[in-house]
Amino acid sequence: MRLARFNRHVTNRLTGLIAPWMPWFGVLWHTGRRSGRALRTPLNVFPAPGGFVIALTYGPDTDWVKNVIAAGGCSLTYRRKLYQLTAPELYRDPSRRAMPGIVRLALGRIGVTDFLRLRNV
Repeated sequence: MRLARFNRHVTNRLTGLIAPWMPWFGVLWHTGRRSGRALRTPLNVFPAPGGFVIALTYGPDTDWVKNVIAAGGCSLTYRRKLYQLTAPELYRDPSRRAMPGIVRLALGRIGVTDFLRLRNV
């Protein structure tokens, strides 16, 4: 939990500055399901046929995942372009086949098997 808190308050703020321009990074724009506030979360995103896939390194119970599912979608800034995404789908894939090779290896080392698929509107 300390790492997650540090990432939320420090790493995410720094990453948020470069994420819209970097490959495999993006900024997810979502609405707080309780607060109704507009929120942004920088994270690793990977283009997939018809949308994007996000590896859930902290699992499916994070607030941003719950927000996206509750809203039925979100927006994403990826490579300086804004995407409207819908139909969030949680799935488990121990083979991590939607990920690029090097990312697949890294995620395997830390045991990530949960993913969120989002479709372009």
